[in-house]
Formats: sequence, structure tokens, C-alpha cells
Amino acid sequence: MGTELRIGILGASSIGGDAIVEPAKATGHRLVAVAARDRERAQVYAERHGIERTASTYADLVSDPEIDVVYNALPNGLHGPWNIEAVRAGKNVLTEKPFSSNADEAEKVVAEAAAAGVTVLEGIHYIFHPVNHRLFGLVRSGEIGAVTAIETEFRTPVPPPGDPRWELALAGGSMMDLGCYGIHAARMLADVYSGAPRVVGTRVEEYAPGVDSRFDADLEYPSGVRATVASTMLADHLHFTFRVIGTEGEVLVHNFLRPHDDDRVSVKIGGTTTVEHLGTKSSYTFQLEALADHLAGVATLPIGPADAVANMRMIDEAYTHAGLGIRPTSFL
Repeated sequence: MGTELRIGILGASSIGGDAIVEPAKATGHRLVAVAARDRERAQVYAERHGIERTASTYADLVSDPEIDVVYNALPNGLHGPWNIEAVRAGKNVLTEKPFSSNADEAEKVVAEAAAAGVTVLEGIHYIFHPVNHRLFGLVRSGEIGAVTAIETEFRTPVPPPGDPRWELALAGGSMMDLGCYGIHAARMLADVYSGAPRVVGTRVEEYAPGVDSRFDADLEYPSGVRATVASTMLADHLHFTFRVIGTEGEVLVHNFLRPHDDDRVSVKIGGTTTVEHLGTKSSYTFQLEALADHLAGVATLPIGPADAVANMRMIDEAYTHAGLGIRPTSFL
């Protein structure tokens, strides 16, 4: 593990428990402060999760000299603006996905981080876990033959009315909350299929004008191979799968995003299916370890700013194809 990180948390969010609190405790990093719109809510959150103290405002947290890494778990539309404020304050940032509201805003975040000389990592945590390393390795090795289809599927229960995920002004929608992972996974195989995929089909359901409750996207690589990304926030349970089908077999990651709940990888080759268990250590913990090692100068990260911009660019492409338009930029 690298040098101890001193972490400040923007937003008293439910995802923060899995994404930063437990990983920090598991790896020995400090949870210095949390800030929320409601100071009382921040205090309750701090007490529940063992965070040292609260900050009065988001601005106070990002400018706190005792903090060197800001974890941004605010609603989607506030990722870009507060990522910018944090890097301007000289802080490294681990931001929840999506990186920003749209690709143009993502480029502004990247430019500010470069000018400040700090790291901004988008929390695409799945990429750090062995279950997904195994899938990518099998595809690249050719063990399942020539790939004929790539499928990612994401289902979550319905968010309550008033949830930021239903707000266009806060960059809400199923693609932003869930499908962004599938877009990223498809892009990670671009080197195998002669280049990045493009969006060739979309099917959506709207919760409100411009806000998708379901978003399915069809992607096509220059080689002609197709990938599908299916996401919905209308399910009755969590479901996150990643499957790649080839001429000689297939590989399925049973819980693409939460392998700590289910670490199975099923590999079918030549009519024989083998189920592998690759460990229930959280992908979020692997992610924080990787960030700490990077900041200590002992390792490089597998994804960086250019990747975040490219992912937002394809998400914009999907929204444009569907006729919903890109998510609007938020301003502080």
C-alpha cells in the first residue's frame, strides 16, 4: 500500500459506504471529513461511518489543508463542477461515475487537473477486479474463439420520486447511472476489434421528458462485431452481468459491478462449463489501493483522463442517437 491518504467526502450518499468508507477502513486510510447540504445529515453520516469530522460546506471541504484526496459522491450533475473546484484547490479526486454531465465538461475537468498537476480518477471500479480481468484475458487469448457478441446488462430497483437520478438538470438517467459501465466495458475491447465501437441503435423509455428510465444501446466495432448495453432503473432487484460469446465458447461474469456479492466467472468451452471463484474482495477496495499506489509513485493506473472523456463522448453519442440530447452542464 502507498502513503496514507487523507480523504474528504463530498455528499452523504448511500454509495459512499461501499465505495469509500469500507475500502478506506480495509486499507488503513483516514476518513477526515464529510460535507453535505444538510450539516445535521453530515453529522449523522460521520458518526455512522467513523468519519473524523464534518465540514460546513462543500467549499470548506475541498479547501481543507488536512485533506489530500476528495471523493465526490454528489449527484451526477455536480460531479464536473465540484471536481473542478477540488482540483483548483490542489486536491486529487476520486469521482463517482459518470465523470461529468457531458464530454465538453469532462474536457474542462481534465484541463484543470492537468494545470493543477493532480490526479482525477473516475470510479469505474469494475476494471480493478480479478473477475473482469479474467473475462478480458479469455477474450484476448482467443480461448473462446472469434467473438460474435458482447452483452452487458444492468438492472436496479426504482429510485424514489425526487431522487436526483430522475432529474435532467442533475444529469439523471439510466444510461448515466448504469449504462456508463457497459459503454466503458465495450470500449475496453476496442484494441481487439480494430477500434472503438460506435452507437448504431438505441431503445429508451422516459420517466420524464429527457430522462431515461431504461436505455438499451447497440454498438458496432469497425470489425463488425456487435455489443449491447442494456440498463434499467425499473427492476425489482439488482442484476449486473457481463457476457462475451465466441465461436468456441463463452464467458460470463455473474456480478460485474458487485463481485464481493458474487465472484463467479462461468467459462464454457467445447461444451464444458467451469465455474471459477476469484475472490470477494471489493472492486472498490482494489480501486482505492490502485489510487494510493499511483499517488505514491509505485504504480500506474489502467485508466486516466483521456478515457473519462472518451466514455462521456460515447454516452453523449448514445443520448443524441436516442433523441434525448446530451445532459446539460451544471454551474455552481
